[in-house]
Amino acid sequence: MKRAVTAPVVVLALAGLISPAEAGLTLCNRTSYVLYAATAALSMPNVSVAGWVRIIPGGCAEAVAGNLTRQAYYLYARTSRAHAGTPRAWSGNVTVCVKDKDFSLSLPFSARCTGDTHELGFAPVDTKRQRAWTATFHDTPGLASPAAAESAGLKRLIADTGVRGAVSEPQVAAALERVKQRLHLARNASAAVLFDALETEAMKSANPSGYTLCNDTGAEVYAAIGQQMVALKGVVHAARGWWTVAGGTCAQLMTESVAGKKIWLRVERAKGPALVAGPAKFCVTNIEFDVQGRDRCKERGLSEAGFAQTHGGPAQGFTAHVTATGLVPAGK
Repeated sequence: MKRAVTAPVVVLALAGLISPAEAGLTLCNRTSYVLYAATAALSMPNVSVAGWVRIIPGGCAEAVAGNLTRQAYYLYARTSRAHAGTPRAWSGNVTVCVKDKDFSLSLPFSARCTGDTHELGFAPVDTKRQRAWTATFHDTPGLASPAAAESAGLKRLIADTGVRGAVSEPQVAAALERVKQRLHLARNASAAVLFDALETEAMKSANPSGYTLCNDTGAEVYAAIGQQMVALKGVVHAARGWWTVAGGTCAQLMTESVAGKKIWLRVERAKGPALVAGPAKFCVTNIEFDVQGRDRCKERGLSEAGFAQTHGGPAQGFTAHVTATGLVPAGK
């Protein structure tokens, strides 16, 4: 959560259209990738930044509501980490602070990124001073229509889940039917439902750079991580939480490489004992927190909780799986 992804980035093209029907900034996806976008709106000396808006292939999503009256607008978008291969992004050279999880910030435009924020390069969006604007992401080679993007996106995610050989339309249709049966989806499931299910399945088998938690239970869980980090006073222990992870889904808690880093995990549910805990003590609160140091918790008005070590090896990425009985041992 502290630094940007270090993997190479391929730029996606972006086109803009005037959208007079409704005010605001709308983002459309004419690529075969699930995209996540963040926007920045400038009113000197401050900038409002928000993310992440999810846009499925062939779909559109509102990123900024209301008339576009700010001095300038900026945009960054990246492909879902469920996709195999080189990460792709649409970016620029305007540095803005963001968070890895969903966020909304208002800060000075020239502010340095601190805490759980990090820098990303945003690109300007020329809205032609219109009150409404639609920006569309394109890939190379281009896809002729939203329907073509939807079809290509489903094919890509099917491959990302590990299914090989689904190339022709009949093969893709047959693969989708098998997915529906395996995941107990309705035969007439919408494209949105299919993309949700396939992206979640692909995330379970993906091992991107960073730290991912997959909640293999049927209920919502709350996760926190502990780690060693470099601060002004040297190496310190720190803990951050809580991420809400819905049942049957995965969430990436860190994007930077975890190679050689010790990562501790605590996972709680709404009621009952913690699903994942351990002997390593860190300071926590019962609301969102980012705490440095793990001593004198009570003196600082914090609570102390036990975390389990889950990673400390050479791999750049790690995925922890949690079931109703606790943490699944690595490699199983």
